[in-house]
Amino acid sequence: MNFTPSKKMSIFPPTIFGELKAAAAAKKATGANVIDLSLGSPDLPPDERVRQALSEQSALASSYGYTLGGTKRFHEAVANYYKRRTGVIIDPETEVLQTMGSQEGLVHLPLAFCDEGDYVLTTNPAYVAYDAGIKLAGAVPYYMPLLAENDFLPDLNEIPEEIARKAKLLILNLPGNPVPAMPNEEFFKEVVAFAKKHEIIVLHDAAYSEYYFTGDRPASFLTVPGAKEVGMEINSLSKSFSLAGARIAYFVGNAEMIKVLRELKSNLDYGTFGPIQEAAAVALDHGEEITDRLRAEFSKRHHTLMEGLAKLGWETTPSAGGMFVWAKYPFDMDDIQFVFEAIKQTGVVMVPGSIFGTAGEGYVRIALVQKVELIEQAIEQLAKMAAVEA
Repeated sequence: MNFTPSKKMSIFPPTIFGELKAAAAAKKATGANVIDLSLGSPDLPPDERVRQALSEQSALASSYGYTLGGTKRFHEAVANYYKRRTGVIIDPETEVLQTMGSQEGLVHLPLAFCDEGDYVLTTNPAYVAYDAGIKLAGAVPYYMPLLAENDFLPDLNEIPEEIARKAKLLILNLPGNPVPAMPNEEFFKEVVAFAKKHEIIVLHDAAYSEYYFTGDRPASFLTVPGAKEVGMEINSLSKSFSLAGARIAYFVGNAEMIKVLRELKSNLDYGTFGPIQEAAAVALDHGEEITDRLRAEFSKRHHTLMEGLAKLGWETTPSAGGMFVWAKYPFDMDDIQFVFEAIKQTGVVMVPGSIFGTAGEGYVRIALVQKVELIEQAIEQLAKMAAVEA
């Protein structure tokens, strides 16, 4: 049968993760020790109480109907979690929207608010789902560079006035993927003022808000006065609660914006499986205890990887949070060539920085998804590559 894909499919480039997986499998077939630090999927299991709730609810014959969106129980758990963790008061009925993981919400976000030709302000580098959503909506991305001199925060003053006038949406991600820059209240105040001036919707992706290793937890965008007037925050249970495969996340914030997104989603899906929502609610109810334990483990991994790469002569972006290390390797080859060469020579799997934007060329993203002992082993194996390539 002859057929052609839609023209729209041309905006979605093939992802590199399948190629990385194939290269890793080929290396492992030789008997080599392969250590995968590519995908940001937590290796630690969910809390036992969360798994138990999922098991019990799944066993009920009544659990298999449509949920048609977020349940009352889930919405209230989100609102209670936000109040405890940030002090922000969230109306569970009008200011919460459950999504099937944050990627689903992020990809559909521009469809709800942007017409063809509208500008969306995003960063370079950035999580790849932002670009997918922007292009799907027919909007135009405007890339704000993340530079060391700005502490890897976008400089809103550098956005041309004509771009700001055409912009409908601003997407931020702090701590970020792939660059784990940390937010602060002063920056968020600038964002609110900028959004009000130009009437731009703000979306802060807080997927890594529980991953901080020194000092206080990262600021929530919604804690800043006026933030709820201009925007929303999206958070996922994938990272903070080790529920990546369960695919559940939520928007919180501006009620009118949430309403628009709810209308869009009512035409796209019938809601996440009820037992998953109950398990997620249990996780949120015990959020402090669960995330404290996970954070302690990831803090050790972060320290081990940063220290180990420094000894190898790699340049790492200073970070005190997030789930990734953003590093510049000391070899004269492009980043895509480098990651496959690293698999071939050392068995360590990383992600090339250029898939996140042109500013990522010459960098790799390394995920903190293996035990400290395996991260130490990865450093030892990468050191062998240094001996060959230096």
